[in-house]
Amino acid sequence: MNPNAAGERDLPVRPSGWRVLVVESDRGDARVLTQGLRRQGHDVSLAKNGSEALDAFGGAELVLIDLDLPDFDGLEVCRSIRAVCDTPLIVVTGRESELDRVLGLQAGADDYLVKPYGFRELMARIEAVMRRITPRSTSADVVAHGRLRIDMTSRQVTWDGKDVQLTPKEFKLLHLLASQPGSVIPRKQIMVRIWGGSWSLRTLDTHVSSLRSKLGTSESIITVRGVGFRLGDV
Repeated sequence: MNPNAAGERDLPVRPSGWRVLVVESDRGDARVLTQGLRRQGHDVSLAKNGSEALDAFGGAELVLIDLDLPDFDGLEVCRSIRAVCDTPLIVVTGRESELDRVLGLQAGADDYLVKPYGFRELMARIEAVMRRITPRSTSADVVAHGRLRIDMTSRQVTWDGKDVQLTPKEFKLLHLLASQPGSVIPRKQIMVRIWGGSWSLRTLDTHVSSLRSKLGTSESIITVRGVGFRLGDV
């Protein structure tokens, strides 16, 4: 990235910035990118690895991700995010071959930008991607199935119209299952998406049990032995 290109600080500031998650392990690149985005009025948070990205992406409206991360391959992080939601993803990476680009787009990226890149080009690509996805991201703010309603904006869960108080991990787990109704999500996939790189099977079972208790029925989450879990008939 070239942070010193002439005139790049004169870009117009968007009146209401987006919540942007930057996933970047290189300290210098992360600093330049986050500072540049903040100057344009965006609310920027930083994840230095894949585990942090999987913990933080739920609060972002846009994810900028490098594929070279110290714990997970960035492609796997892209797939995990895309499997859960439609949050727009732009890959910003040093991987420049045609195959790399194809793999990035197949993993769910909405655009792919190779380092070094100009900040003006990045902003133009962000604007283009956000214009394309605005309708679908709005509709994805609320997930509703039967008696269950999950509002991502307010982080509120209701069951039969009554508020259900969940921990952050319980909320993510329930939203993951509700986002793919009818699909069985493997245990390992759940653990990577919700807990990142550190987990135990007991942790997942404990959270599933807690969710069933708070929703008031053991049928709210179905265990598929030897595979994983799916949302029940709610």
